Amino acid sequence: MPKTEWGWRATPEELAGWVIDDSEDILAVNKPAHLVCHPTKQGPWSSLSSAVREGFGLDPIHLISRLDRETSGVVLIGRTREAAALFRVQGHRNRPVDIESLMRKTYLAVLAGELREPVTVLQPLALSESGEFRNKQEVNLERGQACETVFEPLAVHGGYTLAAVQPKTGRMHQIRVHAAWLGTPVAGDKLYPDESLQLAFLRDGWGPALAERLPLDRQALHAWRITVHGRSWEAPLPEDLRTFISSVGLPVSPQIPSSSL
Repeated sequence: MPKTEWGWRATPEELAGWVIDDSEDILAVNKPAHLVCHPTKQGPWSSLSSAVREGFGLDPIHLISRLDRETSGVVLIGRTREAAALFRVQGHRNRPVDIESLMRKTYLAVLAGELREPVTVLQPLALSESGEFRNKQEVNLERGQACETVFEPLAVHGGYTLAAVQPKTGRMHQIRVHAAWLGTPVAGDKLYPDESLQLAFLRDGWGPALAERLPLDRQALHAWRITVHGRSWEAPLPEDLRTFISSVGLPVSPQIPSSSL
């Protein structure tokens, strides 16, 4: 994607290459890192939503799933309001956990630290009452909402873990917060656990100072698979994560256990 003074923008040629499935009811795309999902003030092609509007003529845009700017992977978009509503019922972020009926998501993440055994984190999350960012979350036993994330290590090497991660609830930033709570934050994460990195990034952009403290220029988190209504969509790891994973001695084609499918 071309980089601009305000961020990254998509191109029509790239958008065509991101399509995983273009069916009557669902458009599934493999969102690249650095591209925001929601519309911005920067006009056409400045976000995934605006790119889809321009490239596919969908207006309004019905995002069924969404990802943080730095997270890559599967995003589902309803081609109609009815299709989006049906899938959102299954994937609503605040419904009780029911693995057989909810949207099932599997992420691949590189964690900074060595996680040797599978672990389920059941720490409640709430908006942080401190810090500079209004959307920052924290583990909070008093104010937090129920939250569940399953981490399953696939490979461990040289101080890093490649893990399959399943969020059983859909709280904002829950994988990143729970990973940091475990003491194995997502590699490259600028907000959890140290928001000073995010402040430096917003002030100065990516440069040598941040490169000395972070192993890559974005969080190593990829939405690998979404399953709902018996249908599944997968997005292969992008080249930047494959390069990073290989560079730290982890396998770029890990064996993913059936429990994560």
